[in-house]
Amino acid sequence: MEFHVIRGTVGDMTVDSLILCLFKDTKVLSPEIKELDRQLGGIISEMIAEESFAGKEMEVQVIHTLGKITPKKLILAGLGEEKKVDEEVLRNVLGSVVKKAGKLGDKRIALYLEEDLEKKICPVAIGQSLAEGALMSLYRFDKYKSGDRKQEEIQEILFIKKYEMENELIEKGIQRGVALAQAVNLARDMVNEPGNRMTPTVMAEAAKKIAGSHGMKVEILEKEDMEKLGMYALVGVTKGSAEPPKLIVIEYNGGDPQGEKIALVGKGLTFDAGGISIKPAQGMEDMKDDMAGGAAVIGAMEAIGALKPRVNIIAVVPACENLPSGTAQKPGDVVKSMNGKTIEIINTDAEGRLILVDAISYAIQKGADKVIDIATLTGACVVAFGHVTTGALTNNESLWLQVQEAAARAGDKIWQMPAFEEYKELIKSDIADIKNSGGRWGGMITAGLFIGSFVENKPWVHIDIAGTVSTKKDHGYRVKGPTGVGVRMLAHLAEILAGK
Repeated sequence: MEFHVIRGTVGDMTVDSLILCLFKDTKVLSPEIKELDRQLGGIISEMIAEESFAGKEMEVQVIHTLGKITPKKLILAGLGEEKKVDEEVLRNVLGSVVKKAGKLGDKRIALYLEEDLEKKICPVAIGQSLAEGALMSLYRFDKYKSGDRKQEEIQEILFIKKYEMENELIEKGIQRGVALAQAVNLARDMVNEPGNRMTPTVMAEAAKKIAGSHGMKVEILEKEDMEKLGMYALVGVTKGSAEPPKLIVIEYNGGDPQGEKIALVGKGLTFDAGGISIKPAQGMEDMKDDMAGGAAVIGAMEAIGALKPRVNIIAVVPACENLPSGTAQKPGDVVKSMNGKTIEIINTDAEGRLILVDAISYAIQKGADKVIDIATLTGACVVAFGHVTTGALTNNESLWLQVQEAAARAGDKIWQMPAFEEYKELIKSDIADIKNSGGRWGGMITAGLFIGSFVENKPWVHIDIAGTVSTKKDHGYRVKGPTGVGVRMLAHLAEILAGK
């Protein structure tokens, strides 16, 4: 898809559809739209007066122009209340209306925004919102469907500007939006892949490709390497599977060589059956998405490679499967982690935290000064927040505020859970240093605190995306299926930590 910022008269664009974005309860039309309304016989003002188009957020109305103007169709898109419109609203509105144009078979569309919106949101953010909303809303995964899969696709979006003075800033925003949206769609592709196709080996190859395309250093540790390093928390999880585990490490050195290093650690369970503590059969097919944290980190590295923030990043993804077999680890086993702590295995389905702690220890060994981990970690997070909000836990309020700001820029809802000392009592073991499950109560908190006990007092934020990893329905730029949550958040965090 191509984006172009142009100057021109709205009614003269040679496009399949002209999209006008209007605020709720608009009474006075701008001169450009008033002239367009005149050419169309007053239909815009009539629809507004009769409230057949009220401008409610993501409201869409299609009008066939019948040759009265050059565009074949006029699509009215509601922005909602002017005072509430921000980048996230704009992304959703543009995603919704572009998706509608795609369903109508449009290949070339033009977009015109209310001038007052450009006074409210900076040009870079407008361009970024356009590209993100369009590219993420048109995402689909039909790789494994047989027959003719060719569909009409939008090939070009023209953004009509009255003045040219801000074109360069809008184009800069579009470039940023394209980089971020493509990274999200990459992560979505990875999560959509079935477990027999997205194995740890394939995940490692995807990481190599991304690292190579951006000149980043990549390292893939094999099982033997992990054993030599004493990563028996990670290796223990893999014992029931025939697929070899991989520890994926990508290094991006965009900052001062002597500056701090930020670790992004993502859970990469390419399939999780629960091990000996096997999950119920119903819904187990969805456990191919248990590598979404790892996909978010790999996707974020794709975006970081394109945006080039002045920061140093160590991305670590432990990739493996958790399956039951005669060789699988058992409840009651004790394993030793890379940092020397012993862990009592209470539940083999509490495996994500086991692979993450060895990955974090490796990142710290490589010089990480701050740690952010992201994982589809607990059902308890879904119980607490449903499918709306991502959960978080931290030992450092300053780093948490930066993560919170990054989430806000991405339009992701995130909420910090308490980390009181009393919760740590639930993961004390009678026979080892710590146990991997504190039971049902406070399950998201105790899982996070388990991970936090391995960060060696480094500033750390844990992000649990179990509830937000996917959605059951389309909404704005989010489409049914994997959301790619975390990709843009982590990319924005890298920029924030770089001082941007």
